[in-house]
Amino acid sequence: MEFKKNDLLTVVIEDMGHDGEGIGKAEGYTLFIKDAVIGDTVEAKIMKAKKNYGYARLMRVLNPSPYRVEPKCPCARACGGCQLQFLSYEKQLEFKKNKVKGNLERIGGFGQVEIEKVIGMEKPWRYRNKAQFPVGKNKDGEIITGFYAGRTHSIIPNRNCYLGAEVNEEILNQVIAYMTDNHVEPYEEAGGKGLVRHILIRNGFKTGEIMVCIIANGRTLPKVNNLIERLQTIPGMTSISLNVNTKRNNVILGDEVITLWGQETISDYIGDIKFEISPLSFYQVNPVQTEKLYGTALEYAGLTGKETVWDLYCGIGTISLFLAQEAKQVYGVEIVPPAIEDAKRNARRNGIENAEFYVGKAEEVLPQKYEEEGTRADVIVVDPPRKGCEPEVLDTMLHMKPERIVYVSCDSATLARDLKILCEKEYQIEKVAVCDMFGNSVHVETVCKLVRK
Repeated sequence: MEFKKNDLLTVVIEDMGHDGEGIGKAEGYTLFIKDAVIGDTVEAKIMKAKKNYGYARLMRVLNPSPYRVEPKCPCARACGGCQLQFLSYEKQLEFKKNKVKGNLERIGGFGQVEIEKVIGMEKPWRYRNKAQFPVGKNKDGEIITGFYAGRTHSIIPNRNCYLGAEVNEEILNQVIAYMTDNHVEPYEEAGGKGLVRHILIRNGFKTGEIMVCIIANGRTLPKVNNLIERLQTIPGMTSISLNVNTKRNNVILGDEVITLWGQETISDYIGDIKFEISPLSFYQVNPVQTEKLYGTALEYAGLTGKETVWDLYCGIGTISLFLAQEAKQVYGVEIVPPAIEDAKRNARRNGIENAEFYVGKAEEVLPQKYEEEGTRADVIVVDPPRKGCEPEVLDTMLHMKPERIVYVSCDSATLARDLKILCEKEYQIEKVAVCDMFGNSVHVETVCKLVRK
C-alpha cells in the first residue's frame, strides 16, 4: 500500500531515534514521529512521505506508554530545547546508554560494548548555569522572550525554563519591563532593525553570583541607568554588561563586551578549582555533572604524579587544571586565544604551576611539539567539539603512543568513528562511561579509556 501526505495512521512506537523521535511501523511502513515515546500507540498524520519511510506529526496518544510522563513545562512540545520531557528519567538514561552503545557497535564496529556506568542526575531540572534568550515581538506587538521552536527562528514565549535557574524569570521580567517603558525595540532578523537581540544570563551555582549580558545591535542602550537600577535589586547581581553584535548573521555573541555595572566577570567552582567566567568564556553549563564527568576522566587517566599529560581542545583549562592536581605536568592546547588567556589566569588563580597552555590548532601544535622537540605524553586527554578529532590529531596520537588515551565526547557518532581509527592497530577500549549532562534533552557525554594493546 502506498502512503501519502496527510494520511492518518495508528502507529505502535517500538523504538526511538537519535533525536528522541518515536519510531513505529504501520503496515510495514516506517514512520518517525516527534514527541511519541517508546511503548505509545498513537494517531499520527503523515507530513512527508518517502518511498519506504515517512515523517509524521503526533495527533493524539491513543494508548500511553508506561514510560510516558506529564511534562513539567507547558512549552515542552513546541520549544526546541527539550526533546525527552515526555519520557521518564530512568528511561531517558536507558535511551542515552543505548544511543552510545549503538553508535560504538554500528559505526565503530566494536563487538558487544560494555558501558561501565551511567551517571545520572539527582535532579534533572534547574541544572543549567547559562541561558541565552532571543528577544522579539508577538503578533500583537508585545515584546517576548523564550526559546526557538525546533529547527526554526520563531520564538516560543517562555520566561520560566525549568532547565535554568529560577531567578532567570525575574531577570527577564525586569529587562522586558525596561524595554517596554523606554520604547527599546527588539532586533528583527528579517530587516536588521531594532536593538536588543538576546539576553544572556549566567549563574555561579556555588558562589551565588549572577551575570546579565544584553546582546545588542549597537554600542549603547537608551536610559541604561533604568535597566541597571532594576537589575541591581536582584540578590546576587554581580555583573551587568552589553555585548555588541551589529552583524547580519545568526551568531549570538559579538567580540566586544562593555561593562555597564559591577564586575567584568563572575566566579564559580568545579570541585575545588575556581574559575572566572566572562560573557564570552566557554564554561560547562551543568557544574554538578561536570564534576562527575571530570572525576571519571581523572579516574580513567590513572595518574600517579609522574605523568606528562596533554589535554587537547582544552578550552579555559577546566579538565587541564583538574588533571594537574594529580599529574607531574599538563600541557593544554586550544585554538581560541581568549580561552587560553582564561586558562592561564585560572591556573595562576588556583596556584597551579604544573600546567602550560598553547594557542593553536591541536592538529598543528601537537605534531610540531612531537616532531621538533620530541615531546612525549604518558596520557592524552581529548575533549573535541561535536565534529570529533581531526585526522592529523589521531595520527599524531598514534605516533606518540601514550600509555592511555581518555576521550571525552559530546557526540557518540564521531566518537565511534575516531575510536575505530585509534583501535585498529594500537589501542583497545578498556572502559566506557556515559554521563548525563543535559537531562530532558537527547544530548549525552561519553568518557572512554583506551589502553595500548
